[in-house]
Amino acid sequence: MTDTIATIGIAGLGRMGHPMAGRLVRAGYDVLGFDAAGTAERLPEGVVAAESIPDLASRADVILLSVPSGDNSLDVCREIVGASGRRTGAVVDLSTIGIAAARECAELLVDHGISYVDAPVSGGVAGAIHGTLTMMVGAPESMFDQLQPVLGTLSSKCFRVGDDAGHGQAMKLLNNYASAAALAATCEAAVFGERMGLDLETIVEVVGASTGRSAAIEDKFPRSIVPRTYDFGFAAALMTKDVRLYLENASAAGVSHELASATTDVWQRFLDSHPDADFTYIHKYFEDGGK
Repeated sequence: MTDTIATIGIAGLGRMGHPMAGRLVRAGYDVLGFDAAGTAERLPEGVVAAESIPDLASRADVILLSVPSGDNSLDVCREIVGASGRRTGAVVDLSTIGIAAARECAELLVDHGISYVDAPVSGGVAGAIHGTLTMMVGAPESMFDQLQPVLGTLSSKCFRVGDDAGHGQAMKLLNNYASAAALAATCEAAVFGERMGLDLETIVEVVGASTGRSAAIEDKFPRSIVPRTYDFGFAAALMTKDVRLYLENASAAGVSHELASATTDVWQRFLDSHPDADFTYIHKYFEDGGK
């Protein structure tokens, strides 16, 4: 990889990839984009369309991945290494795909002389739009420093959490498990309070000033649950995927996961009932008695 990053490619222009691509263009980068679901329909202003992943790999110095799953990341990485006239020297995976998938991607790319940076993000669509994402990076320090201008355009809180692929994933999974457990518990508790005659806004105010406070009560409730819009911008399907990945990895690591098992079960039942819901709709799910 050269010292100068002239062109950035983005594979995945969905709810997260689209605003991140736009931020990079506004920061002055030449940006190419491709999305298997339809590039033309998802292309942000100023981003040039690539015809395919191999086309992206032949024209971009760095490729960012923003895709739904480990299988998707692996498919993209396979296409990158097979690209004719490949220019790409590094792949930065912003997706939450699990430790094993990140390591498999890294091994595949490194065997072909391409660096892999494990860099999942937290902060949702609003964070992607405003550049306030938290990024959890598993990469050698030299690579982290080289990519810092790009990463800093997307993230105001960029942490190098370890040297290796999988370190970023481990940090992201434990964060999202803690977040999912807190949201589910706070919603369940709030429904109890409402049944006891307490006002929801009062519950939020008091818990927010007390020891039960969390990002759920400080952000998710005021933005999406109290107004009952349930539009925070993160799908229940993605949260369920993340807690299941945490459970699988915690089990493989041999650490206690009783609470993780219960949390995953709750999120899975919620998803089964409301497959297209925003994750904050779990409050309404509890209000309706788990229906």
